[in-house]
Amino acid sequence: MIISGGGTGGHIYPALALIEDLLKQEPQSEVLYIGSTRGLEKEIVPKKGIPFKALKIQGFKRSLSLYNFETVALFLKSVHNSKKIIKDFKPDVVIGTGGYVSGAVVYAASKMHVPTMIHEQNSVVGLTNRFLSKHVDKIAVGFKDAIKQFPANKTFFAGNPRAQQVANIQSDFKWSSYGLDDNKPTLLIFGGSQGALKINQVTAEAIKHFNGCDYQVVFVTGQKRYDSIMNYIDNNKINVGNNVIIKDYISNMPEILPKVDAIIGRAGATSLAEITALGIPSILIPSPYVTADHQTKNALSLVKNGAALIITENDLNVKRLTENADQIMNNKNERMLMKENSYNMGCRNSADLVLDMARSILK
Repeated sequence: MIISGGGTGGHIYPALALIEDLLKQEPQSEVLYIGSTRGLEKEIVPKKGIPFKALKIQGFKRSLSLYNFETVALFLKSVHNSKKIIKDFKPDVVIGTGGYVSGAVVYAASKMHVPTMIHEQNSVVGLTNRFLSKHVDKIAVGFKDAIKQFPANKTFFAGNPRAQQVANIQSDFKWSSYGLDDNKPTLLIFGGSQGALKINQVTAEAIKHFNGCDYQVVFVTGQKRYDSIMNYIDNNKINVGNNVIIKDYISNMPEILPKVDAIIGRAGATSLAEITALGIPSILIPSPYVTADHQTKNALSLVKNGAALIITENDLNVKRLTENADQIMNNKNERMLMKENSYNMGCRNSADLVLDMARSILK
């Protein structure tokens, strides 16, 4: 299998989940990951011991620009280089999980009549997968809302492969290792690995409220924003109570998530796959800085199923944040209902579904 997905973790982690599942099922399988020279995958994938090749490619700018001529040239060169790699590796199937690099790789494979498949994680279809949909044999989607945006005869719902990976993690983590109470409801506030500026600012101001709550709060700022948040807390003489801890980063997040009672965070596809796989109630604050506002559409799919609350970034303030947090954390019955609704949305065999469909198209 050749698999390609690049740029962000949202494209990379589903690909890694598919690889992990394949090698569990068929340890003799050979896998090659093709990524870009610019994306996070060039750092993440080789560390997993997975054979990796990189292509130089970039995305389009949405304005008229000479940059776009270079983009076209790099795409055509990447298609040419992909054909060489495919000819040498001789894959049975090529799967793309999104990002510009997967566009070149999967397109090249389709032109060589190699069975191809793509996975779309978001509720709004990305530019690359919209282009590839005309050329591939099968299309898997992570949100049912995306089905209608693809050709019906080759599209199926599979959920996000990352969900299966997270659901299978066995965790013996204890909050007492962080100095917290293992028997208290725990709220995780996490704006992503890089942090989210406004979420961080509002949460820092809300610490005074959280200090007096019967639940405990784990606030993860992101590494590059930690110092500024701690300076703000010091400068404003905000006391951090015993039921609140502030971390810059949590490296073992998948082990911690099963111990979380509710989460406040963004609405990226991978994050939502993880929390629905585990059935975690959530307060979602979609990033307004993404293509086609797809995080809002992702979030609304949970909201309409009673699995989440939503706050737009424009409406985010201390009052809204703390009222929503209290609504979930102080009402166990409501929290348990949201947990059940979230769990019912999860797809905990999604990697298996994608691989089964990939096998069905082998020629």
